[in-house]
Amino acid sequence: MCQLLGMNANTPTDIGFSFTGFHNRGGNTDHHSDGFGIAFFEPSACNLSDQSPAQNSGRGLRVFHDDKPSFRSPVAELVKNYPIKALNVVAHIRKATQGTNCLANTHPFVREVWGEQWVFAHNGQMNEGFIKRCQRLQDNGNSEYCRPVGTTDSEAAFCYLINRLKSTYKQRPSDQELFKFLTTQCRYLAANGLFNCLLSNGDWQLAYANSLLFYLTRKAPFGEAKLADDDLSINFSDVTTDKDKVSIIVTVPLTENEEWQQLAVNECLVFRDGDIEFRDTPSLRKYLTIEEGIAIAKEVGASL
Repeated sequence: MCQLLGMNANTPTDIGFSFTGFHNRGGNTDHHSDGFGIAFFEPSACNLSDQSPAQNSGRGLRVFHDDKPSFRSPVAELVKNYPIKALNVVAHIRKATQGTNCLANTHPFVREVWGEQWVFAHNGQMNEGFIKRCQRLQDNGNSEYCRPVGTTDSEAAFCYLINRLKSTYKQRPSDQELFKFLTTQCRYLAANGLFNCLLSNGDWQLAYANSLLFYLTRKAPFGEAKLADDDLSINFSDVTTDKDKVSIIVTVPLTENEEWQQLAVNECLVFRDGDIEFRDTPSLRKYLTIEEGIAIAKEVGASL
């Protein structure tokens, strides 16, 4: 099963501690050895005359990919030792199920939507019927149609999401309407495979759980955290202020001494400034154990 890691913060924040544990899962503490990627939305000093400073504040995008296992990747070492401070981060460790092990098939994927850069990473497996429908749409001759660059079902799902969005709205809808639409489309994708995802435009970050996804919000009073995948701990009170707030989203909890919250099956959240802004939870809540989530992934071929 691929691994997802996301961060949403109210102030530029270094994800180095979480990434240190996360990158170990790419070939050391777990067997996800088919590359990794990470995207940082950083504060931007660009003067874009048609957008407000608030809109520009988190839109500088820096992306790293490598087709080597993250645990042995020089790129991952660079990320660990280069303290990039970002407002939103989306990271992915890949276990290939569709598409060869190459850079074009490495998450996260990036596309432009209404002049914004949207970053997407997926954990799961889309069924063959859905992929064939996507391929038929690609052949419709529309030059504006978003098409995959690589050969993964994940990128096909991302392109489907963007194409449905742009065909439905000619102009950007309100954030609440956008959340409702994205939740509906994520549930449609989940009905056509196994679909856990992270999606960010630099301002907000969406998390959708079809099986396993957990989150944790760190805020004052800060305490100590100890990684589950590395012999490393940190006291966040030494490196934060009382105003800082950071939410971490991950497939399986990264620390062993903090209280992680689990998303229900088919629950959708949007984080902004470290807080949950929108939430859509099914009326009948269901939570999988980690063992159940891994078993479901194996059933659909998303893990070996």
